[in-house]
Amino acid sequence: MIHQWQEAFGKTIHDGYGQTETIILAANLPGMAIRPGSMGKPFVGHDVRIIGDDGRELPAGEVGDIGVHGHPPSLFREYWKDPEETRASFRGEWYITGDRAHRDEDGYLWFVGRADDVIISAGYRIGPFEVESALLEHPAVVESAVVAKPHPERGAIVKAFVRLGDGVRGSDALVHELQEHVKRVTAPYKYPREIEFVTELPKTVSGKIRRVELRQHEAARARETSPVQRAP
Repeated sequence: MIHQWQEAFGKTIHDGYGQTETIILAANLPGMAIRPGSMGKPFVGHDVRIIGDDGRELPAGEVGDIGVHGHPPSLFREYWKDPEETRASFRGEWYITGDRAHRDEDGYLWFVGRADDVIISAGYRIGPFEVESALLEHPAVVESAVVAKPHPERGAIVKAFVRLGDGVRGSDALVHELQEHVKRVTAPYKYPREIEFVTELPKTVSGKIRRVELRQHEAARARETSPVQRAP
C-alpha cells in the first residue's frame, strides 16, 4: 500500500503505532529512512522495547510484547473502575500494550499482531497480520482475516477467511494457489491450511475486522464436530 500510494500521489506514508491508552509510541519520523511495513522507531520521550515473559528485553529478530518503560505523561492513568485490568497491563516497570512485535538490528519495530490473536500451531508462533498481508498481495484477494482454528494434533491451524474481488470465483485450485503464494511470501509453516471464501467480514463501527468473532465461531464449530467423550 505504501508503494502504491507513492506511485499514485508522489507522497510517502509515515507509518506509526499508538493506542487509546497512549499517544504515538513509534513512528517513521520525517528525515528517517522509511522501511515499508515497519512501525518505525520509538517516539521521542518513550522507552519502547520488545519484552519477554520475564520482563527483560529480547534480542533483535525475536517476537515478544511491546512494552513502555515507566510512567510517561502520555500513558493512561488507569482503566476506569477496573484495578485488576490495570494491574494486569503492567509487568514490573513495563506497561505491556497487548501487541506483539519484533525489532531489527537497526531498531525498527515490526508489528506481528495482538497477543490474543497470535496463533500457536505445532509449537510455532504465527502472527495473523503477516499472513493477511501476504494474502492481500495476491490480485484475487480484496480482504482477509486470519485466525486460529482448533486442531487435535497441532493445537491450532491457520485458517483464513478471504473476500475475493469482483468476478473472481472461489475454487479448490484458487485455495491451493493462495496457499502456495503465502508460503513464498512468508514461510512454509505460516500458510493457511484452511481457506474459506466469504462475501463479508465482521467489523467494528470503525472498520476494524473482528478476528475475535471469527475465532469464537471456529471454536464453537470445533466443539460441535468433536467426538462425544463418554465415561467407561
